[in-house]
Amino acid sequence: MNSEKLLAILKLQATKNVGDIIAKKLIAATGDVEQVFKESKNTLHKINGIGTHVTDSLFANENLKRAEEELHYIQQKNIGFSYFLEDDYPQNLKHCIDAPILFFKEGNIDLSNQKIISVVGTRNITSYGRDFCNQLIEDLKDYNPIIVSGFAYGVDICAHKAAIKNNLQTTGVLAHGFETIYPKTHKKYISEVHKNGGFITEFWHDEQPMRENFLKRNRIVAGLSKATIIIESAKKGGSLVTADIANSYNRDVFALSGRANDIYSTGCNNLIKNNQAHLLSSADDIVKMLNWDLSKTSPPKQKELFVSLTDIEQKVYDYLQQNGKQLLDVIALNCDIPVYKLSSILIQMELKGVVKPLPGKLFEI
Repeated sequence: MNSEKLLAILKLQATKNVGDIIAKKLIAATGDVEQVFKESKNTLHKINGIGTHVTDSLFANENLKRAEEELHYIQQKNIGFSYFLEDDYPQNLKHCIDAPILFFKEGNIDLSNQKIISVVGTRNITSYGRDFCNQLIEDLKDYNPIIVSGFAYGVDICAHKAAIKNNLQTTGVLAHGFETIYPKTHKKYISEVHKNGGFITEFWHDEQPMRENFLKRNRIVAGLSKATIIIESAKKGGSLVTADIANSYNRDVFALSGRANDIYSTGCNNLIKNNQAHLLSSADDIVKMLNWDLSKTSPPKQKELFVSLTDIEQKVYDYLQQNGKQLLDVIALNCDIPVYKLSSILIQMELKGVVKPLPGKLFEI
């Protein structure tokens, strides 16, 4: 795509009163995004749903300045992007009326595989939800799905880490621009996600994680995938919004049921009770509902029986094996490893699946 066309797309994105649905209507009526800004206001007014509030915004001077600044950032940082009328735009998302006309991407993303599932849920994931999420993705790995989530606390980061552990592509959909990391504590996972997939966002580079951005982000999480899986949710929560959006797109929704008195199972139980989600009890439920045929995939890899550890990782492993779950500081003291260095070691061991973090900076085998 040439710079002039990309600049026109950015100008359209920068225009107040023009969302993705109106933008697509303008492009369809004029034949091309660059032509939108060449038409007269009178011609644009003849398009159904286009009034003076839209046309006045279209030709505002500040749009060009903002678009030029963003174009400079994209070119300077070599940011990837996908336009909704080009072939590399994800097919699942292309069918959603309110999908972004343009989104940005970083990493090694390939969304041509149609086995894409979104895994979302509460920020306050319990051990029940964490264990199920890890087992689910491990059981699905022979089908080589792409795991999509929002890179948030709880279920989201659990799903990304499980995908990395099982050598699956994972895509984080962000509610802000690439110059921001949210939550900041997840900075340590960015390089691993880049290696195994990457990040996408519709927000410009300096956009901050505002509340409304998370709600907008959810439609991309739902739209990218064939199915949305809710691991745990309270009675209200962002993952229920994602489930509602997925249903509006006529996509399958699955929910993990839980005990009636568990706070973080209430939302999932209600989805199932109200026929807004399929009951999810194992990976087989997804495979059967989505009609995945293992014979059409590449031969499954033999499960790795032994994990290769470095000498220092083996030292930590042996200590935890002998002493059970321990505090970070206690491990550092007894293994004679600085805390800052131990934290990095434990992350690598966690990604290899040999240690598990617990609340309160505890770790166990």
